[in-house]
Amino acid sequence: MLTIHTDSRGHALAVEGELIAGAGPLEELVAAYPHARVRTWPGILTPGFVNPHGTELLEETYHPDPREADELGTAPLTGDALAGLALDDARWGASARRGVQRMLAHGTVAAACAPLRNRAVRDAVGRTGLVLAGRSVRPGGVPSLDPLASGLPPVVPPARDPGSAARFAVFDVRDEAELTERGAVMCVATVLAGRLVFRRR
Repeated sequence: MLTIHTDSRGHALAVEGELIAGAGPLEELVAAYPHARVRTWPGILTPGFVNPHGTELLEETYHPDPREADELGTAPLTGDALAGLALDDARWGASARRGVQRMLAHGTVAAACAPLRNRAVRDAVGRTGLVLAGRSVRPGGVPSLDPLASGLPPVVPPARDPGSAARFAVFDVRDEAELTERGAVMCVATVLAGRLVFRRR
């Protein structure tokens, strides 16, 4: 089924399956695809972000299960706190899935990673649909689920042209300047391969 996603500025993307079928003003896409379902989002449609710290957030961080909050808290664990945990493959895989979900909640559509060494993490992330972009050097900045809080310039995927993969995010802000000011926590939806993989309730 073809779906047109549109934002508060009238910018729109037509998505069919895993691909973008068209991009442009809402009225043009509705005229081109009169039988498409239209999904209207608050805020702005963007290409989403590439988080530069994929390795650090997925393979060098433990994301506690909410059921572990009394014992471990809710913040991601690294360093000595991580070293004190005896994590088996099942817990590493579950942590990676939670980490990806938390990245998606910040409009991340891809993560820059060195090759993931932990097979449980690699398998778990592979099933989520998050795009893994290669990297050869460890980036500076501070690893953060919010790519805008890392201290590095934001990395944005290429423009969303017809025929390209349907990957994008929606942020409940007026424009890009407000997004920079308020951060990626303003994400309301993330789409990967044409599927809505995160929606803020």
